[in-house]
Amino acid sequence: MFARLLRPGHVASAHCDLPCGIYDPAQARIEAESVKAIMQKYADNDDPVFRTRALIIKEQRAELVKHHLWVLWTDYFKPPHLEQYPQLHQLFWEATKLAGAAGGKGTVDGSKADELLAKIEEISKIFWETKAA
Repeated sequence: MFARLLRPGHVASAHCDLPCGIYDPAQARIEAESVKAIMQKYADNDDPVFRTRALIIKEQRAELVKHHLWVLWTDYFKPPHLEQYPQLHQLFWEATKLAGAAGGKGTVDGSKADELLAKIEEISKIFWETKAA
């Protein structure tokens, strides 16, 4: 009898942590654009103090890119999305690698930032297709 009293009267399920609308790949894109801009500022400046500060900030922003991508991957996208878009796992893996040591955090090569932005754009396209469904 006690278990019956504790059992919820209604069972609810949710797609995400809160009502949808809190997730947006734009957060990752904005941080990735910052990474790219910092790479350019780094390349345009010879001051070692400025360059050191630029590297520190670039790496912080690259870490934020990874954070925002992982929030989307772990909190927003669900198994039905993976069934519909089987490339999602690879796409997120490649994007987070490009934000990490293989790209945003590990280099000042602007082409890596462009690659990262292209991956985020692919993720964004899929995200908005799932939101429209």
